[in-house]
Amino acid sequence: MAALTPTATPAAPAPVAPRTAGDGGAGRTRRRPRVWRGAVLLVAGLYFLVPLLSSFVFTVHTPGQGVSFTAYTGILSAEGFTESLLLSLGLAAATIVLSLLLTVPALVAVRLGAPKLGPLVEIVCMLPLVVPPIALVTGVTTVLRWGPEHLSRTPLYQTFLAVQNESFPVVLVLAYTVLALPFVYRSLDAGLRAIDVPTLVEAARNCGASRPYVILRVILPNLRSSLAGASFLTLALVLGEFTIASLLGFRPFAVWIVTVSGAQARMSVAVSLLSLLITWALLLLLSRAGARASAATPAPPTGPAPAAPATASSATASSGPASSTAAPASSTAASSTSGSSVPGKE
Repeated sequence: MAALTPTATPAAPAPVAPRTAGDGGAGRTRRRPRVWRGAVLLVAGLYFLVPLLSSFVFTVHTPGQGVSFTAYTGILSAEGFTESLLLSLGLAAATIVLSLLLTVPALVAVRLGAPKLGPLVEIVCMLPLVVPPIALVTGVTTVLRWGPEHLSRTPLYQTFLAVQNESFPVVLVLAYTVLALPFVYRSLDAGLRAIDVPTLVEAARNCGASRPYVILRVILPNLRSSLAGASFLTLALVLGEFTIASLLGFRPFAVWIVTVSGAQARMSVAVSLLSLLITWALLLLLSRAGARASAATPAPPTGPAPAAPATASSATASSGPASSTAAPASSTAASSTSGSSVPGKE
C-alpha cells in the first residue's frame, strides 16, 4: 500500500491594499524633508554670505564719492603685505609638517603596540583646548626670558636666539603645533578607526616590507582624507591666529591686518576678505589633490570571485550521496573498458 505523502498547500497571496487618496499625501510627506533641507541650506547660506556682501559694499562704496576699488588696488603695494602673508604661509606649512610627524607615528605605534595607552594619549592631545592661548603665551614668554639669563655661557644661548628670529620665528611653529594638536589628533584618530591597522601592517610585514615602508606606502595612503582634514584645520588656525604672535612681538598676516586697520579701515576689511578667499583657494587645492590621489588608487574588484576548478577529491567530498550512488556505475564502466579487447594486443 503506497504511503500517503502530505502535499504542501501554497500560501495565500497577501491582499493588495487599494489605492486611496491618502497616497498623494504620503508622497507629499516624503518630499517634505527635501524642502526643509533646502530651506535650512538657504538660511545658512544667507547667514554666511550677507556679512561678506556687506563687508564688500563697505570696501567699495564711499558716501558722497560713489564706488571705488582703491581699497583692493592698494593691497599689493601696501607696506608689509607680501612679507606677512609669506611668513604666515611658511609658518602654516612648517606647522602642518611638524604636527603630522609627531602624531602619525605616535598614533600608529599606540594602535599597534599599546592600545591601553590610547586614553592617555587622547587626554594629552586634548589639553590645549583647556589651556587658553594667553596662558600658553605667558609660559612661552617666561621660558624665553629665563633662557638667556641662565644659559648665556652655554651653546643653548644661540638656540634661544635662533628660535626668535623675526624672519622665521620657530617659536611660533612650536606654539601653533601645540594649538593644532587636538584638531590633528581628532582627524587622524577617525581615519585610523576606519581601517584595520594591525591587519594591514601584519600583511605588509609578511610580504617582507620594513616598518618605514609600511607607514609610507600602506598606512598613509589609507589616511589621505584624514591627513587632508588635519592640514585644512591647521592652515586655517595658523592664518587666523593673533594672540600668541602679537604678544611675542612678531608680525604675521593676522597681526598685520590689525595693524593696518588703525589707519586704513577699508583696506583692512578688504584684506580680511582677501584672506578668506586665499584660505578657501588653498583648501580647495588640498582637497582636489587628495581627491586625485584617491582616484588614482586602483579599487579592488567588486564582482564575484571566479570558481576554482573542481578536483577529484573535492568532487568526491562535495558530491554526498549522489557520488556514492554513481560510484558503482563508474567502476562497472571501467571494468568493461578494461575487459574489452584492444587491437594489436591480443
